[in-house]
Amino acid sequence: MRRAVVFTGIQFENPFLLSSAPPTESENNILRAFDAGWGGVVVKTIGLHPVVNVVGARTKFFRTTPDDNIVSMKKRAGAALHGSWNWELISDKGLDWWVPRIRKMKEAYPTRVVIASIMAGSGSDKELRAWQTLAQGCQDAGADGLECNFSCPHMDRKDMGSNIGKDEGLCSVVTEAVKEVATIPVWTKLTPATQDIVVEAAACFRGGADAIVSSNTFPSLPVIDPETLEFEINVDGLVSSGGLGGPAILPMSLANMARMCQAFPDRAFSAIGGVSDFSQALSYILLGAGTVQVCTAAMLDSAVGPNVIKRLNAGLDAFLDLHADKWKSIEDFRGIRRDRVVSQSSIRRPAGDAYSGGFEPVEGYAAPEGTVVAQ
Repeated sequence: MRRAVVFTGIQFENPFLLSSAPPTESENNILRAFDAGWGGVVVKTIGLHPVVNVVGARTKFFRTTPDDNIVSMKKRAGAALHGSWNWELISDKGLDWWVPRIRKMKEAYPTRVVIASIMAGSGSDKELRAWQTLAQGCQDAGADGLECNFSCPHMDRKDMGSNIGKDEGLCSVVTEAVKEVATIPVWTKLTPATQDIVVEAAACFRGGADAIVSSNTFPSLPVIDPETLEFEINVDGLVSSGGLGGPAILPMSLANMARMCQAFPDRAFSAIGGVSDFSQALSYILLGAGTVQVCTAAMLDSAVGPNVIKRLNAGLDAFLDLHADKWKSIEDFRGIRRDRVVSQSSIRRPAGDAYSGGFEPVEGYAAPEGTVVAQ
């Protein structure tokens, strides 16, 4: 099939996956996703012990209207999706619950890909062994790969989630611990909340990661309702940092993908952020991503995105038809726009006197060295 890809040694019927999020929180959802046509799923992140989420809503959606540009979680006539916001933790079901279900998923759909997202702490040898226990349990159940969650933006513990992804030493140490026991590919999912995501990607590759997943949601807050003066999502009036996803993060996520693909052009990357149809997925592929993951758009489409995956596959087919004289598969055009992303100084400037080297004759701007400023 033209849609097929091989990513980190795993055969995918198509390059589109549901990411580790509410759409993949249950066996039923995942089986429905496979029925719909997704090439793979990354299950909701698994820990050794269940977690307890906040009271009330854990995910809501920002919308905006073109006449006023107001971003709000309120449903208003004519409003379009801006993004998703969630403060949901990892799966509230532990490893013992997931192991038999992963096994049943693979028995039901042996050609579809199941990636097990896992998370533990990082502050001791005991926590590193917890990562290994999770890895061994999931691979023994038949998972095709592992995704280490170094990215959740709102875990209670300081040695988990994005707190690992912000620390290159922990990225390397934890990845290495998982690779010691893994017999299947290991992906590491990074947080965008870091000074330079390339640094953490490099650390994961040093630890033996087979691929980088970029990236999780952006740390953020819901807006405050100007009428009630309360956050639009809260518990007893209180809120903590959550994760912004969906269309709002697409440009920023593309920038992170470009930086990493340029730094490591021969390594594997799975992309996340703002994808709802093939045009957005194509941007990631042209930068160098080998697979593309989806969350927000799927959540709004019968929970698992049956129409989203149809659009993605149809878009890929149409694109390959359009360029059939040049390209036969994704690998033929993957990464061909990576080199178009350059430093600011490499962008052409106006010739001659039309360009002043960044110094403009406007009050408050510094003059070039050697320039005599009239008094």
